[in-house]
Amino acid sequence: MLNKNIETFIGCDAEYSDAKIVLFGAPFDSTTSFRPGTRFGSKAIRSESFGLETYSPYQDKDLSDMQIFDSGDLELCFGDTALALQDIQDRAATILQDGKLPLLIGGEHLVTLGAVRAVFDKYPDLHIIHFDAHADLREDYLGAQLSHACVLRRCWELVGDGKIYQFGIRSGDREEFSWGSQGHVNTRKFNFDGLSETVESLKGKPVYFTIDLDVLDPGIFPGTGTPEAGGVTFMQLLNAIITVCSGANIVGCDVNELCPSYDQSGISTATACKVVRELLLSLEQAG
Repeated sequence: MLNKNIETFIGCDAEYSDAKIVLFGAPFDSTTSFRPGTRFGSKAIRSESFGLETYSPYQDKDLSDMQIFDSGDLELCFGDTALALQDIQDRAATILQDGKLPLLIGGEHLVTLGAVRAVFDKYPDLHIIHFDAHADLREDYLGAQLSHACVLRRCWELVGDGKIYQFGIRSGDREEFSWGSQGHVNTRKFNFDGLSETVESLKGKPVYFTIDLDVLDPGIFPGTGTPEAGGVTFMQLLNAIITVCSGANIVGCDVNELCPSYDQSGISTATACKVVRELLLSLEQAG
């Protein structure tokens, strides 16, 4: 008997009813400010994940021992950003209502806003840990408030002052850094210094964890829409992910901003796949 050919992220083929974690893709890049193409990121990650093993020698864990469901990519409206965000919010809300943890794969970083809206509805005391090269704190970008350059500013409008913790930031205009430093957000530039202390301070509080892959140095991750020199290494990112997931109460998360067409070698996509695998395995111990 033949079965339908349904492509999932490797090892993420549990039944929905049994799953504790649910993946879904948001192939959207309509507000990209520089190089487009992140709409193809989630599909590339899912397809190329089969170049990996389900086992991680870094953590001595295996995806085959976990219950994870991949619900595939959403079909999003590219002509209406608000409608696309609503669709993302609705999918995340469904996952949360069913007592499961949503893991969103983008797409540009604005897709995070849809997921955060859903998580915030369930957890009003939500805190956010944000890994990125860019502050994403602009009030608007060329007049548009719904832009990947503004996504953390929109998230701040939900959660309020002192609840967003940024790491790896090395780009933004002067107003972003000035505004953020006025008690609105907590920004650590260039690296993950202070991450352990931040995680410890958030013990027991609901945390949304968002990873923009351009936090990695473009020397090892060129496949992104807005590359910024001076980023972290893969091992630094991996250790930071484990630090967050082993100590924080993660209630939602995402990985975004892979733009596969800008790295024909496939190295960036392979790296993104490994980040997703290690994040999934780390979430097994999320506190």
